[in-house]
Amino acid sequence: MSENTTIRKVEIERLSVRSSKPFDAVVATLKAGVGRLDLVEFAKASKSAGNFSELEKVIGRDMGATGLMLFIELDHDKVLGKEIEVDKQNMVRLVIGNPLNMKEMKKHVPDPGSYAPVTILVDERTEGVHLSYDRMASFLEPYANADAMKIARDLDANVEALLAAAADDETGTSKTKS
Repeated sequence: MSENTTIRKVEIERLSVRSSKPFDAVVATLKAGVGRLDLVEFAKASKSAGNFSELEKVIGRDMGATGLMLFIELDHDKVLGKEIEVDKQNMVRLVIGNPLNMKEMKKHVPDPGSYAPVTILVDERTEGVHLSYDRMASFLEPYANADAMKIARDLDANVEALLAAAADDETGTSKTKS
């Protein structure tokens, strides 16, 4: 390695929530809680000569009640299902976030761009549907910047509330941190 190379160890906190609700109901609740970012309009506004308020309008136009939006949905089952030996496995990765939050974190620490937007993994197992999320605050903790950490913790709280709502059922939920 060169003298210009730095390696930083980052300990990740993963939040996992289990639900007895059907997979499709959990995913539908998650998607209902977030807005949809029009990636084409976002790209146009980002690259145009317009000012920041025009970009904010594009971002804010389709913001969900949680202050988050869906960037992309990756259906892992479609890939896994291509193997004959693999039974149908419901698994989806939702990439969500808020470009304005990432912008604010980046003012204090440059690395949030590596971690944002964030991922929610939803997969169905024999004991129920699992929702997993790697906390943004755990990614940023090594940088010891209070301003970035406040934004990251607020993001984590919004995502965790979304997960709890999606997993919630009459029998309760189980939450584990790993």
